[in-house]
Amino acid sequence: MPEVSITEEAAEMDIAFAPESGRDYELARMRHSCAHLMAEAVQEVFPDARFAIGPAIEHGFYYDFDLPRPLTPDDLSEIEARMRANQAKAEPFVRDVLSREEALRVFGTNPYKVELIQGFPTDEEISTYQQGHFLDLCRGPHVGSTADIGPFKLQSIAGAYWRGDEKRPMLQRIYGTAWPTQEELDAYLERLEEAQRRDHRRLGRELDLFSVNEEIGPGLILWHPKGAMVRYLVEQFEQKEQLARGYDLVYTPHIASEKIYKTSGHLETYRENMYAPMSIEEVDYYLKPMNCPGHIMIYKSQVHSYRDLPIRLAELGTVYRYERSGTLHGMLRVRGFTQDDSHIFCTPDQMVAEASGVIELAEHMAGVFGYEFKAYLATRPEKAIGDDATWRRAEEGLREALSSRGLPYEIDAGGGAFYGPKIDIKWVDALGREWTGPTIQLDFNLPERFDVNYIGEDGERHRVAMIHRTLLGSMERFVGGLVEHYAGAFPAWLAPVQAMVIPITDKQLDFAGDVERRLTDRGLRVSVDEQPNRMQAKIRNAQLQKVPYMLVVGKREVEADSVAVRLRSGEDLGAMSVDAFLDLVLPVVESKSLSLIDPAEETLPTP
Repeated sequence: MPEVSITEEAAEMDIAFAPESGRDYELARMRHSCAHLMAEAVQEVFPDARFAIGPAIEHGFYYDFDLPRPLTPDDLSEIEARMRANQAKAEPFVRDVLSREEALRVFGTNPYKVELIQGFPTDEEISTYQQGHFLDLCRGPHVGSTADIGPFKLQSIAGAYWRGDEKRPMLQRIYGTAWPTQEELDAYLERLEEAQRRDHRRLGRELDLFSVNEEIGPGLILWHPKGAMVRYLVEQFEQKEQLARGYDLVYTPHIASEKIYKTSGHLETYRENMYAPMSIEEVDYYLKPMNCPGHIMIYKSQVHSYRDLPIRLAELGTVYRYERSGTLHGMLRVRGFTQDDSHIFCTPDQMVAEASGVIELAEHMAGVFGYEFKAYLATRPEKAIGDDATWRRAEEGLREALSSRGLPYEIDAGGGAFYGPKIDIKWVDALGREWTGPTIQLDFNLPERFDVNYIGEDGERHRVAMIHRTLLGSMERFVGGLVEHYAGAFPAWLAPVQAMVIPITDKQLDFAGDVERRLTDRGLRVSVDEQPNRMQAKIRNAQLQKVPYMLVVGKREVEADSVAVRLRSGEDLGAMSVDAFLDLVLPVVESKSLSLIDPAEETLPTP
């Protein structure tokens, strides 16, 4: 029976997937056809249904419906059965072209289709596709017939506002997936099951890492002690690495006056993502959506010579951005988050070296946390500021930085920001999924708006080259991604509790406390399980909490001043002295190894 999740989800969460050629094109064409096959089945079950849109997306398809009642899991089962029956009929997908007047007549009882038709350019051809008795307003393309659709599965139900606008009607969205072969479908569904097992929201509850409270507000994360410890360790490590590379740490206020956001252009271009202002002494103040203006003001507080550059300002700065309630997703999509922003102010001649240095730091971070990664060079979009020569010079500079590191990359044509090109580095996790990682952006906009300069060798003012840089991104999203990457089984250096001392009976409680103190004195994070449970239950609980090391102490261990060491994987390392355990573990922790027993090993930890 399909899992049902009714949530408020904005339409733009799922971007229509429309590659131009190759296997991805064929997959998208088949999945789009499967969306129509599903809509036909929905029409059979609900004759009064009104249809919105139904595109292919990266791993499947969806269709949004206005239905007389909420869908149930039984409905999905019936719809899927009807889809299979109609698929077997080998119904052809037949294209037709209508005039605007004809289209409005044919679809006139469906307000969603009417709105789409009225929004088309007057000279645009309006096409429809029909298979069986189902007719849809559609640009295509489609496969030849329903028999050409591969194995499919309906997956879930969600709520979706029409056109992603919470002021518009809430529709019911059915998600599905389709693949060329049953083997590929089965493999994909297995990956989904593994992704659900690793879901940071479920593990966050089970491991007591974080929560979201409706009274505090949706999209605002409450870090529990264990989650806060993971975050603290990540932040401390990152700050140390930045300081070693010549960054200066700064802090900027959580609010700022409207004056700075007028200068920066945020009130022109980003207001819809900002929260309503608060008035202080008749001046509007906003929660900051970005850290850039504050860093610029720090730079401009003094006059800088070319000899001072580069200046690298770094901040773990909390920012606030409005996200629709339907787009919020645990720690991965939130309204308030702490981002590891840095802004590098340098001369144009230093730009390549600075970008290369950020790439080196990103590579180092990926290795420490056990991520593979992919690099993308995002080039000039259609709407951009700056002249062609400046853009070419900037893009070539980023290419040179990538090449200097020997880093292969793909071109993201037109994917740059309006104010400059960028390098995007995506973490690839244990399931092969890409996560937003480091971003290196060149900015021609803010240095102009804020008149950001340095004094050159000629004694004249020159415009700085400004690089925006995030490394891990937001702490919320990064830690949430780590939970899924490790399936909650953090490597020893990141584990909130590194060792659990398990006394077999209450008679060993005093010795267990002594072991805890000795290990804590050496810098380890240790707890004693004092609950009146049997030893096996205590071991099982520590495994469920994904504690790396379990130290069992009974009568023999007390007499020998030793501990019986088990790993969370179930491996039994046997009895050893407390000092021997420290000799085993401390090198693992200090080296930030991904292994629990080999400081040099770089494999992911066992969940």
